[in-house]
Amino acid sequence: MLFDDFQKITPKIAKEMASFEESHLKMMPSNRAELLKKTDYKVIQPNKAAVLMLFYPKNNETHLILIKRASYNGVHSSQIALPGGKPEQEDANLIETALRETHEEIGVHPSNIEIIRSFSEVYIPPSNFMVFPFMGISMNELNFKIQEEEVEAVVELPLNVFLDDSIIITKTMTTSYANDILVPGFSVGDNFIWGATAMMLSELKDTIKKVF
Repeated sequence: MLFDDFQKITPKIAKEMASFEESHLKMMPSNRAELLKKTDYKVIQPNKAAVLMLFYPKNNETHLILIKRASYNGVHSSQIALPGGKPEQEDANLIETALRETHEEIGVHPSNIEIIRSFSEVYIPPSNFMVFPFMGISMNELNFKIQEEEVEAVVELPLNVFLDDSIIITKTMTTSYANDILVPGFSVGDNFIWGATAMMLSELKDTIKKVF
């Protein structure tokens, strides 16, 4: 989709509501829904994090930026994710968290980003985080400068590819909490986007499609 056309529909995206339960369920691993039903958030008191779903022009085509996390000894090692992270004391709110972390991880300054709206939070059981996603847009082509300690690479996803249902597949995987389970996700080149990131992207995708 041409970026000029995408800009015109962002006010509608800001107001449109998709069923986040249905959108998230499409991308839940086979045992995740049952696990979440048994989760008492008052007892576990999850940590908070914020991420940014950032759209921008590249050769006047609309793109969404993702990151490949660096390899480390942890549950999210080398996974495809959205830029973001935990709040710091200087953050006034979670929007500032998402903007600051995006700047730190991929070098896009908050002054280049307009926040369009928030989306539904997603709980991540293995790390006990409640993640709050925000949609943003940059009017300029971007030059990324990655924080190599945390980010291995950026993944530039064209909107036309993101909206194509043929990239949705299901794989059998062993995760940090289950063996040989069916996991839905987005197949983008050599990358497989699954888990909480896929759930957030599913709600984003369904919302954009409702605007058309």
